Amino acid sequence: MVTPASSRQPAADPVQRDRVLVTGFDPFGGDAVNPSWLAAERLHRRRIAGHPVVAAQLPTQFGVALPRLYALLTQYRPRLVICLGLAANRRALSLERVAINVQDARIADNAGAQPIDEPVLPDAPVAYFSSLPIKAMLADIQAAGIPVEVSQSAGTFVCNQVFYGLMHRLTTGRGLRRTRGGFVHLPPLVDHAAHGLSLDQMVEGLRVGIRTALVTQRDLRRPAGAVA
Repeated sequence: MVTPASSRQPAADPVQRDRVLVTGFDPFGGDAVNPSWLAAERLHRRRIAGHPVVAAQLPTQFGVALPRLYALLTQYRPRLVICLGLAANRRALSLERVAINVQDARIADNAGAQPIDEPVLPDAPVAYFSSLPIKAMLADIQAAGIPVEVSQSAGTFVCNQVFYGLMHRLTTGRGLRRTRGGFVHLPPLVDHAAHGLSLDQMVEGLRVGIRTALVTQRDLRRPAGAVA
């Protein structure tokens, strides 16, 4: 059994604003592995554009994932946060544009919870946009030869819950206003689905995207929308 990277990390030091926090989920829906965690674990302890990466695993549970993420934000006060998740029907890295304030689970989470038409956070905004430079990330990942797209929906499962909760905390939380964050959905591993990608491709695409997010102040203006 792989020990989560978060449990192998040293105690937080007082100044950690240069860190990049990358999270992935544990397996769910009967799968044996989750590529979002495998990719996050591969990035753990790397340095990208001079910034150390710390990875942590989130549980695929509505009642636990956000408190775990919030504890990590308090511990590390990172400069950049990239949350990862699995979207089994995707064929590319999906840079999520927007998180919505709704939980509508088609399947139960790993604790058996299945909220339907419930808000992520009551009395909070309808949606939050990613604060990542997703168009610049798109361009650079494409240039690296990795399949990538901008996605207009992060779903309504735990991935969207974490994405929404992240953006709400970065918008309202003390000491986090300068932290950029967002969500990237990964396709399945090519070993598990013909339309998937290799783990090496995912990790390289994420490395390129993280570097772009760290060095890009203003996003590109280029089309990446959807007709329907």
